[in-house]
Amino acid sequence: MNTLLDFYHRLASPRFQSWYALPLRLIVGYGFMEHGYAKLTHGPDSFIAILHALGMPFPAFLAWATILIELLGGLAVLIGLLVPLASLPMAVVLLVAVVTVHLPNGFSSIKLLSVDAGGAHFGPPGYETDLLYLAGLMALVLGGAGPLAVDRLVFGTGSKPRESVTMP
Repeated sequence: MNTLLDFYHRLASPRFQSWYALPLRLIVGYGFMEHGYAKLTHGPDSFIAILHALGMPFPAFLAWATILIELLGGLAVLIGLLVPLASLPMAVVLLVAVVTVHLPNGFSSIKLLSVDAGGAHFGPPGYETDLLYLAGLMALVLGGAGPLAVDRLVFGTGSKPRESVTMP
């Protein structure tokens, strides 16, 4: 039992605490890039049509802005470069998606409708995944980009959690 507790205390030490950011950066960054890339490969005109159908103003501008935010913001998060700055437009994209698309579908991202010889069939996703991405971005903004972040190489930051602020 002492060996297990010793192992836990070593992992929970400040030396390792910032490593939470690496897998978080990898999944959030890659996820955003994958969504931006999918919009490009399906043709930006398809996404423009979707935004038009949703009644969004300036659908062509918003489509390209979203694609660029997903690709460049995702890359910034993935490599740990200016994560707090990149997170703002990424959070806006997520919040707009929640309000315009996912909110009517409820919370759950997975809605199993049926399973047959063709495989599983799912209903429209809710806003659960968007909230997970928002939580991941918030954790990276509040806790820092962690080790192996480009910020650390360029600015000498990103490897340590943010200093706590005490209120008077």
